[in-house]
Amino acid sequence: MKAYGKTDAGAIRAMNQDVIFYSENPVGTLPNLFIVADGMGGHRAGDIASSLAVKTFVDFIKRSQNINPITLLEEGIELANMAVIEKAFEDEGYHGMGTTIVVATVKDGLLYVANVGDSRLYLINDEIHQITRDHSYVEDLVSLGQLDKESARVNQKKNIITRAIGAEPNVVPDFFEVEYNGTDRFLLCSDGLSNMVSDEEIRKVITSEDDLSDAVHRLIDLANEHGGRDNISVVLVGR
Repeated sequence: MKAYGKTDAGAIRAMNQDVIFYSENPVGTLPNLFIVADGMGGHRAGDIASSLAVKTFVDFIKRSQNINPITLLEEGIELANMAVIEKAFEDEGYHGMGTTIVVATVKDGLLYVANVGDSRLYLINDEIHQITRDHSYVEDLVSLGQLDKESARVNQKKNIITRAIGAEPNVVPDFFEVEYNGTDRFLLCSDGLSNMVSDEEIRKVITSEDDLSDAVHRLIDLANEHGGRDNISVVLVGR
């Protein structure tokens, strides 16, 4: 299994508040680890929130002796949430800051995933499957049958998220377990990609490029070609 990731400010924003982490090698008791976080807040606050959340999470995984992936993901997210909340109390300029997070690890033929917010994980083979469910206003409308997926992607309220790291003392991640055969690819991304590039475009790029880095760079280029209105982060894993 190989991995490649890249984050880009996009075509409009001067600051990149996204943070990625990826390791094909063991991190603590986990055999691998992949993360995308999309910060939000005022000047620099989103950058601090995403950086702190990822650092806190990774540091916890490195020192924990627990071997249960779900427990590790859950406890790591809880600690990241508290770290962001505590930091926000230190400075008025950090008030209201937060971040999304999507985390994944592969162990014993299973892909374990956790997410808070609207950063996503996709599984790609001949088809593309969104494994995570966005915690967002428009996703709630989709679930209620009041909006279709394509309309949701371009809806003006698509950036309103209903859960975030740092928003509440008790964060509630969603967890997913998917069988993983080692030959398929999976993608973690911020909404700077998924709002700019359709699922089918993502699938075509990933299945047409043999090299992971070529696929990642092409996806970021596409997001920028389509407007690049937000920071763009992509971590691609597979063969």
